Amino acid sequence: MTSPPELVPLRQARSAIVLAGLGYFVDIFDLLLFAVVRVASVRGVGIADGPAALEAGALLQNTQLAGMMLGGVLWGMLGDRRGRRSVLYGSIALYSLATLANATATSLPQYVLWRFVAGFGLAGELGAALTLVGELVDRHARGTATTMVATMGVLGAVAAAVVGALVSWRTAYAIGGTLGLLLLLLRIRVRDSAMFARTATAVAGRGNLLRLFATPARAWRYLRAIAIGVPVWFCTGVLVTFAPEFARALGVQGAVTAGTAVLAYYGATTLGDLTSGLLSQALHSRRRAVMAYLALTALGVAAYAAGVARTPTAFYALYAWLGFATGYWAVMVTMAVEQFGTDLRATVGTSVPTFVRATAVPMTLAFLALRDRIGMTGAAATVGGTALLLAALAVWRQSETYGTDLDFVEG
Repeated sequence: MTSPPELVPLRQARSAIVLAGLGYFVDIFDLLLFAVVRVASVRGVGIADGPAALEAGALLQNTQLAGMMLGGVLWGMLGDRRGRRSVLYGSIALYSLATLANATATSLPQYVLWRFVAGFGLAGELGAALTLVGELVDRHARGTATTMVATMGVLGAVAAAVVGALVSWRTAYAIGGTLGLLLLLLRIRVRDSAMFARTATAVAGRGNLLRLFATPARAWRYLRAIAIGVPVWFCTGVLVTFAPEFARALGVQGAVTAGTAVLAYYGATTLGDLTSGLLSQALHSRRRAVMAYLALTALGVAAYAAGVARTPTAFYALYAWLGFATGYWAVMVTMAVEQFGTDLRATVGTSVPTFVRATAVPMTLAFLALRDRIGMTGAAATVGGTALLLAALAVWRQSETYGTDLDFVEG
């Protein structure tokens, strides 16, 4: 058997980048499809409209994210112990089958179960893909490669919005599961990187999550990597998911649908992912690019909470602003994987985005708890402002990783 190739120019890694991007596309399609079909699907499993429907939607989202949190740990450990390739196969197979099963749910307990399993499977895709691409591509082109993956991926949300609007919620889930199984067939020839091949036999303790907390410095490095992405999932998990309810609370004159909010948000996220990645390359700095987009996010959240949008068109325009501003997701994950050695890189690359997504659970619970006391907009401003402050502090303290050599271990 031939050895895996060393670092290669961007053009020679095209097939790996495309397969990683398609995987992220299917991942995002399934993940955001729930936000699009939430109202119809909750109604379809027997929950009447009103407060009960909102609570059922929050339960389903939090259950999915709990599955992602558990999956993010286990898939990441597997990726460092058995290879990134094993995660790319196993995760997509599991979440594809679970997404097909979502289409068969006839009760809320069944729906909750399959969202949990789907979330568990979804957790492995992005981190393993970006880790593999980062370890394959020349270090000065690494940001461009991961930007390409992310830009392809977020188009999955646009596809989810379109599909969710055109077909029934059950058919939409069936389409998502089928897309995942088709991608599984395309990945037959994917191989692990040379960096991992060397580490696989030379380093003990690969993928041990506890090693991330072995020293205070390493633990804080890991926690900062998570905190940087929290505002993204405040916007996604709270503002986008509950768009119709926010529209009513803010006095928007006209009907607002979650599907159109997802389309506006993620259509702009595609551009945000592309421009933030290119900006980080142009500035030779991940940190400065992320800080610029955090500032844009803060402005968008402030305008949203202030109720400046009074028509559906203006409301959707705010979602587009927020989508563009939170398009630093790929740069955030790239920063995370660049912070750690090859023996823990997949664990970090998979668990960081998963734990970021999982922060939507406490943020949603905090939002719901504050809603009755200070209203929906006050609750959103409080939770969102806290998330943005923590992210800014984390970026300020995190070290720069642009162009760093990834061929090292934590020791």
